[in-house]
Amino acid sequence: MWALAGKIADGENSMESLILKLYVKFLNLLNGDEGQDLIEYALLITLITLATITCAQGIAGAIVSTFTNISTSLA
Repeated sequence: MWALAGKIADGENSMESLILKLYVKFLNLLNGDEGQDLIEYALLITLITLATITCAQGIAGAIVSTFTNISTSLA
């Protein structure tokens, strides 16, 4: 890892620099309280998405049923 840090200091490889920066940010997320908040928000968004999908499926069924009834009454 120190060899990687030496290459980054010399500006030799930008991809390795990017990977190292992402690794450091990931470690900071794991060690900090902000990471816990991020996980809580992700779980909340997931639950809201699942509830929305479930409700949308129910509403879609009702809409299809309504249009089917209109179609049969017009025919």
